[in-house]
Amino acid sequence: MLAVRGARVRYGDREVLHGVDVDVHAGELLAVLGANGSGKSTLLRAAAGLTPHLGRVLVDGRPRGRLDVALVFQRIHLVTRRTVLDNVCAGALGRLPLRSSLVPALFPRVLREEAMGCLDRVGFADRAHDRAGSLSGGQQQRVAVARALCQRARVLLADEPVSALDPAAAEQVLGLLAELAHTERLAVLAVLHQPDLAARHADRVVGLRSGHVVLDGPPGGDVRALYPDAADHREPAAALEAAP
Repeated sequence: MLAVRGARVRYGDREVLHGVDVDVHAGELLAVLGANGSGKSTLLRAAAGLTPHLGRVLVDGRPRGRLDVALVFQRIHLVTRRTVLDNVCAGALGRLPLRSSLVPALFPRVLREEAMGCLDRVGFADRAHDRAGSLSGGQQQRVAVARALCQRARVLLADEPVSALDPAAAEQVLGLLAELAHTERLAVLAVLHQPDLAARHADRVVGLRSGHVVLDGPPGGDVRALYPDAADHREPAAALEAAP
């Protein structure tokens, strides 16, 4: 379980998060929604330890450790000239000797076997020896999820993981994150811009507005209060009407 308590983030004179409390339970996909500038990505970065903040971040009741949280990014960040398998093995670098990070050929056999298992869990083991750069965006994001699994973290934070993908690939990646949350008992927090995807795949939705939590409940509800400008809330409203 991930617990964020009293998270406050300030950039200069501007406070971006105002004492935010968020829980993400094991086996749950939590979608964080909100307009641009609401603090969504700042919350995720604070939870990951990437942004200085006040407050506490706990994993299973203990202060978050360096290896407790795995990340999936919008820009994916694979080494495109390396194989899919090498990229997944890189998820374990935090627990390997320094020399293994310099020469991928030194990845031990047991790690390569573990990485193959992670690829199998995302349905991609048959592409293990392909160059990462030969894959589509959706396929690369599945590799990034496998890399996160190889870290053995109990919390997975995904910052707009499908924003750069086409609709079909976005559905596949969000469906995969939800499936892994349920089957692997991971606590998954995903920052999203698409309320329709949250309605279909999330177990719970948290909504931010101006750095405050203004919504915490089941998916599929009315999220128009998160998008105060007419240009912002037309798309979410239409998306919710289209959601099953």
